[in-house]
Amino acid sequence: MRNVPFSATRLAELEACRGKNPIPQDFDEFWALRMAEADAQPLDFEIRPSDEIPQFDTCSYYDLYFTGMGGARLYAKYAVPRSADGGPVPLVLQFHGYPGCTRSWAEQSSWPGLGYAILSMDNPGQGGRSEDVGGFKGTTVSGHLVAGVDGGPENLYYVRLYQDQRILCRIVRQLAGIDAGRVFVNGSSQGGGMGLACCALNPDLVRRAAILYPFLSDFREVWELGADAIAYEGIRYYSRWFDADGSRADEWFGTLGYVDSLSFAHLVRCPVLFGTGLADVVCPPETQFAVYNALSCPKRHLLFPGFGHEEIQAFDDAIIGFFQKEGDQ
Repeated sequence: MRNVPFSATRLAELEACRGKNPIPQDFDEFWALRMAEADAQPLDFEIRPSDEIPQFDTCSYYDLYFTGMGGARLYAKYAVPRSADGGPVPLVLQFHGYPGCTRSWAEQSSWPGLGYAILSMDNPGQGGRSEDVGGFKGTTVSGHLVAGVDGGPENLYYVRLYQDQRILCRIVRQLAGIDAGRVFVNGSSQGGGMGLACCALNPDLVRRAAILYPFLSDFREVWELGADAIAYEGIRYYSRWFDADGSRADEWFGTLGYVDSLSFAHLVRCPVLFGTGLADVVCPPETQFAVYNALSCPKRHLLFPGFGHEEIQAFDDAIIGFFQKEGDQ
């Protein structure tokens, strides 16, 4: 943790952030069509004991493979506690950061230790087992963020990812021993952006969501702040090679608006626990506050002065009580 001064004036500036990336006028209709496309895909999945870890008396570990959009073979880690009464258990849908993969089985085991099952998908073409079948028009050399930006919004990498996420949510409803009325979302960074999209696009499934410093937020603000050098480096690459004079910026930021967390915020209905490290230089606080301010659902914002884009144990601990307050809206 860094001891970075943080003033009331700076906090007031952040609380006034409302976002700069445009929300497409047909955003809701666009995503209704994309979800219908995902729902039209036949469910094809298999669950088998994990090939990486032994089974235990208290918890079962599984590899879950399913067919996603375009016929891609996708993978998720699935861990289930063995409940004493044999009744259904709640489930945490967990999404990982960029450009990594699902956390280790040891880390995943924390949720079964609390009585929750956990399902965590590897994002296609990143660090895990999930397959990316490709087919994106334009550059793919620098970041999944801009993959497909030249081919129309329906061809963006993250559009396909959120369709795959929808298929995974359909699978959740088929899982034996899971209480479909107690499904929670947990994600940080890329996983935070994915978590917000999951809540927005699957409002009848997700009960609560814990979102920590979400990536994929307010792309135009990131660009104007000059913060597009780490996680957002795809923006910097694209602007320099394909729009050096900035004359097309409105066009491609408009396209990216279809996957911007800022655009999804108005569709989130479940309670959200939101966390921000106020010294974050990877996902600027301005972008995070813009998304938080756009949420109209029950919400709480935990602020961590001096923390950057890093592990924040206090936020992890806060999630436990938040998920247990199931009846508190």
